Amino acid sequence: MAGLYDELLLLLHGVWSRRWVALGVAWGVCMSGWLGVALIPNSYQSKARVYVNTQSLLEDKVGITQVQSQQDLDRVRSTLASTENLEKVVRNTDLSQSVSGPRDIAAKITKLRENITVMAQADPSMIDITAASADSSLSDGANARISQQIVQKLIDIFQEENLSGDRNETKQSLAFLDQQIAARGKQLEAADQRRVEFAQRYVGLLPGAGSISQRMDAARQEINTIDSQLVQAQSALSAMNGQLAGTPQSLPGVGPSGGPSALSQAQSNLAGMRARGWTANHPDVIAAQREVEALRKAGGGANAGGGSTPNPAYLSIRSMQAERAATVQALGTRKAQLQADLNTMMAKQVNEPGVASEQEKLDRDYEVLKTQYDKLLADREEIRLRGEVKTETGSVQFRVINPPSVPTAPAAPNRPLLLLGVLILGIGAGVGVAFAMGQLKGTFPTAARLERAIGLPVAGSISQTISAAQVAIDKQRMKWFAGASGGLAAVCLLLIVVEFVQRGMA
Repeated sequence: MAGLYDELLLLLHGVWSRRWVALGVAWGVCMSGWLGVALIPNSYQSKARVYVNTQSLLEDKVGITQVQSQQDLDRVRSTLASTENLEKVVRNTDLSQSVSGPRDIAAKITKLRENITVMAQADPSMIDITAASADSSLSDGANARISQQIVQKLIDIFQEENLSGDRNETKQSLAFLDQQIAARGKQLEAADQRRVEFAQRYVGLLPGAGSISQRMDAARQEINTIDSQLVQAQSALSAMNGQLAGTPQSLPGVGPSGGPSALSQAQSNLAGMRARGWTANHPDVIAAQREVEALRKAGGGANAGGGSTPNPAYLSIRSMQAERAATVQALGTRKAQLQADLNTMMAKQVNEPGVASEQEKLDRDYEVLKTQYDKLLADREEIRLRGEVKTETGSVQFRVINPPSVPTAPAAPNRPLLLLGVLILGIGAGVGVAFAMGQLKGTFPTAARLERAIGLPVAGSISQTISAAQVAIDKQRMKWFAGASGGLAAVCLLLIVVEFVQRGMA
């Protein structure tokens, strides 16, 4: 530890012995640095905060959600610093006074893009617009005024982009969709014309509507349905035939009093039961059948010699039987027709497979074009409605929370801090130069250092003897050094005071 302390003292002694060199280097570095700081132009910054409302009840009803409005807002914010908008800023502010041609405008735009910041806060409805002006050719007042003008013009452009941008975007979208709809309409007409020409060319060859596969599937399904209906109709017809076979066509005669005889009455009752659908196992039918057989054995139970009359039950059953037979015949005819069409289509598929393939291709192309055409029409109507809603209600509403003001103090650079930093840098540079010179020169401040360097023992050393005159000279030089060092700090302090005075005057 003692050795390290001794080494530190030796280093400090080497620097101190060259203190005038260190002071000179410090003055040179500080004066150069302070001059550079003085040449840095002041940058004046103006800032505004804008509140943007993207909520609308009517827009939600027509499908314009807040997310969509926020996307529109992000789009406008991202394009705010576009070349076109920045050119508007240059031409409508005091920046135009120093513009003499397109090259100057391009240079101003490039510099503006670096000095403009558009940032959203934690609340996406809040947007901060910041602009800085640091033109060394202009005065501080002019830079401060231009920064405020830039922010105000950006706010105006922000509003214009939202109000007119939606209208322009809607017009462009509708124009594009109109072109697409017209093109799809022509393609749809051409596809429909091809279908008509194909149908005329093969009229009667492919009966029905739809592709052959679809029509064959529909024919098979209908045949299956007709088969089940035909089975039911044939069953009903067989039941009617059975009832008709057990029902007499006429009644035998009438009784002595002019009414029907007992046998006729019994047969009529039996026929009525069968007409109602009762089976032969029904108890009432069995009883009626026994009564009829008994009356027949007894000779009719009355005057059997009378004339016979038509049986109304027989006529009713006969009419129902004819209706069931007609249903069976119609179903059979329809089935035969469908089977014939199905056989025809199957034959055409085998004999002329290209016809069916061509028809399916035409139908498929037509359906695809029609689907696209209908979707384009729906999209056009939706965009038109959204455009009207945004135009009438205003999709985004602006309110300036903090308007831009003319700054009274420069935002950059921080000259007091820079001046102090230059002072510290100058002192460090002086000390560093003195230390480097001490390391480069081959002197030995102590006998021990000399012994280590030459590897031989040192017999002794002679102390420095200073006279009274030399002591007086050293004291005078120390005063000069202290004055020069204090002057360096005083100059730094004076420059800092001047900077604050200038800010107060601004």
